[in-house]
Amino acid sequence: MGKIIAIANQKGGVGKTTTTINLAASLAALEKKVLVVDADPQANASSGLGIDIKSLNTSLYECIINGDDPEKAIVSTELEGLNVFPSHIDLVGAEIEMLSMERREYVLKKLITPFKNLYDFILIDCSPSLGLITINALTAADTVIIPVQCEYFALEGISKLLNTIKIIKSRLNPDLDIEGFLITMYDSRLRVANQVYEEVKRPFKDLVFDTVIHRNVKLIEASSFGRPILFYDAESKGSTNHMQLARELIEKNK
Repeated sequence: MGKIIAIANQKGGVGKTTTTINLAASLAALEKKVLVVDADPQANASSGLGIDIKSLNTSLYECIINGDDPEKAIVSTELEGLNVFPSHIDLVGAEIEMLSMERREYVLKKLITPFKNLYDFILIDCSPSLGLITINALTAADTVIIPVQCEYFALEGISKLLNTIKIIKSRLNPDLDIEGFLITMYDSRLRVANQVYEEVKRPFKDLVFDTVIHRNVKLIEASSFGRPILFYDAESKGSTNHMQLARELIEKNK
């Protein structure tokens, strides 16, 4: 039985999609079967894994709104064992269209839970908001990875997200847990980076991943080429960081 992990933080630019793409690729390279569910209308996780969004006939939007078969939406990538449930810009309108649905918070859970038997890990890339699609993702998930960027205002967003998780646990998904806080865009030369790391580590202790994702230009370049860092520059710091994260996640879930 696989595990569904939402990668969420309503603060933009913290590395959610970069983490999703490269953690997924690293897990697949370690011979795990992985499905990336792109729950962000920007569809950057889809394009970052080499999916041509314009050529899609079926995406997450059609499955949510029209009831299309999710199996027909899933696309394979060049890395064996890694598939994508792609998104599309149309997903922007889905939240309004979902308002009239019964049990609207459980739509995504109904779509992806059957895939738990086929994959070791299902990673949901959430949009930088706490709208209905993100609530669906957290309702569907077993756990949440929270990327935290090393900057002054990083901790402001965490409190809002933790409050949302608390509400979802009490009303929609009592089994939801935090998989871990992931420090991203870390630069050991900057005092603020070390301060943020310590401020996250102090209250959350063992919930903070040992792995830290360093600031790395190769990560940005890889995404723009529609490739995981593993294929773009396997020797880079960004690649070794995500491979280390994948190993830590596997070890944690043995």
